[in-house]
Amino acid sequence: MNTDDKIITFESYYDPMLAHIIRTRLEANGIACFVADENTIGANPLYNQAVGGVKLKIFEKDLERCREILASKGDLHEMDHFEVDDESNTYVVCPYCASTNVVNIAVRKSDDEWPSFLNSLSNLINPFHSDKNWYCYNCKHDFE
Repeated sequence: MNTDDKIITFESYYDPMLAHIIRTRLEANGIACFVADENTIGANPLYNQAVGGVKLKIFEKDLERCREILASKGDLHEMDHFEVDDESNTYVVCPYCASTNVVNIAVRKSDDEWPSFLNSLSNLINPFHSDKNWYCYNCKHDFE
């Protein structure tokens, strides 16, 4: 086996969709690559932290070329994140679709300011009551 044929982990992602977007960018530029651990995390999203995320695998010989491609196209890692629930100190995962693309409703920016105003007013009247705490951008559900 040639050392150029060695397969390495290029990057790890917490969002499988982001890993596939990067994979298609690399493949469009002639880089052979694949995504690993996607099925494990798809079966149970809570394994994401234990497994270390979804891994993008490449040949070691293509490492510098991959870095050049992604540097010229822009990095999407800023979209790959976890929200942490301050009360339980755990990662927030949507119970409907297992996405980590969630935001706390209190900090979510609304296109229409009127519902946001009403939500703020109700929180002033009763600050300890909230029907839902989180919003999932993936499946558009509110959840606690």
